[in-house]
Amino acid sequence: MHRYLLATAASLCCASAMAATTAPPPASVPQLHDIATAPSAARIEADIRTLVGFGTRHTLSETESDTRGIGAARRWIKAEFERISRDCGGCLEVMVVSDTVSGEERIPDPVEVVSVIAIQRGSSDPDRYVVMSGDIDSRVSDVMDYTSDSPGANDNASGIAGTLEAARVLSKYEFNGSIVYAALAGEEQGLFGGRILADYAKAHDWRIEALLNNDMIGNIEGVNGVIDNTTARVFSEGTRVNETAEEARKRRFTGGEVDSPSRNLARYIDRMADQYVPNLDVMMVYRLDRFGRGGHHRPFNDIGAPAVRVMETNENYNRQHQDLRTEDGIVYGDTIDGVDFDYAAKLTALNAVSLAGMAWAPPPPAGVEIEGAVSPDTTLRWTRPPATQAPALAGYRIHWRLTTEPQWSRSVYVGNVDEYTLENVVIDNYFFGVSAVGKNGAESPVVFPGAAGSFGGYTATP
Repeated sequence: MHRYLLATAASLCCASAMAATTAPPPASVPQLHDIATAPSAARIEADIRTLVGFGTRHTLSETESDTRGIGAARRWIKAEFERISRDCGGCLEVMVVSDTVSGEERIPDPVEVVSVIAIQRGSSDPDRYVVMSGDIDSRVSDVMDYTSDSPGANDNASGIAGTLEAARVLSKYEFNGSIVYAALAGEEQGLFGGRILADYAKAHDWRIEALLNNDMIGNIEGVNGVIDNTTARVFSEGTRVNETAEEARKRRFTGGEVDSPSRNLARYIDRMADQYVPNLDVMMVYRLDRFGRGGHHRPFNDIGAPAVRVMETNENYNRQHQDLRTEDGIVYGDTIDGVDFDYAAKLTALNAVSLAGMAWAPPPPAGVEIEGAVSPDTTLRWTRPPATQAPALAGYRIHWRLTTEPQWSRSVYVGNVDEYTLENVVIDNYFFGVSAVGKNGAESPVVFPGAAGSFGGYTATP
């Protein structure tokens, strides 16, 4: 053990000494501290109350009324995005993305599933997108009951309110990459809004760096009696569902099972919480979603895009998918008294700093490769983007960690190069990755070498 510690210390000293002549950018971005404190619990509460006031937002509910049903809700959301855009001088492109769905178990007859999105275009890399989403629709015990009152205060007016508030906060800034604020429909009936937007993204050649799906971000009192407003969960899938047989064969020998882009997106969000959001700890859950359940990030995982679910740590199942009633002294129903608005603002801040950090940072390194078999050294190579795409690029940081560690624990800034060798750091003992760093200190997620960790786009699902 003593010899191991000495060898590790020697390797770290060597790697650090080699990079000592390259001064790193700032360790933090001051604007991100401002963004972390900007979300307003009062504005989030007002938005949730408005959404609850539509009575039901079921996908099959009323669309003509201005006061009740999903039609009224989505028109109000669109008007809010348009109001935010006016306040920032037209910085948002507000639109609907829709398709007609029918012949499905939960949508047997033709229904137009309409989502509302607002795009804040990046200045130098507008085809690179980071996305924050919430779900418009609500439901009661019977998933086909579209007439009963279904307030959906936490599930998922909280996610929509957080997305609107993030747009209010971030629209005051200009970013290199584009940010999308998405209010997705049809989630409870089969994740249709997400599927439709994912198809739209593919058709329009979006390079999706990240999708943060916010589904229930306002409850702090779990059905198990735990009350906690200091933690959040981020669910992330392991290997891509559309990984090819050849990619799987290579991964078997080089690793990557816990280093998909979605997993490294989750690690990124965890680091942003630690650095910028006071009194919030992220629990990274290595699973696509809650056990046997689903959310609107899954359609984006299905096309190979990095996507995670951000949500409360302690769920209260008495308040989810329930008819409004009291039985045996237990109150059921997703009503507004079950939402903690300060907590929803805190999770909104987590989203906002993560979106802003990625949109300010250069694009994640592409084409990352690694070598070092039967050698005392480890070498990584990657491809730098054109200067016009990443004018704020300062350089790159190499990261490594023990294979059993959940988070990147060692790193060295190596400057604006496309290859670097870590001397006396043995490839067999660690996992490695590379991130891009901007001149202002904003940093991309870490990219694991090879196809298993690539953020470089997606392929069509077979």
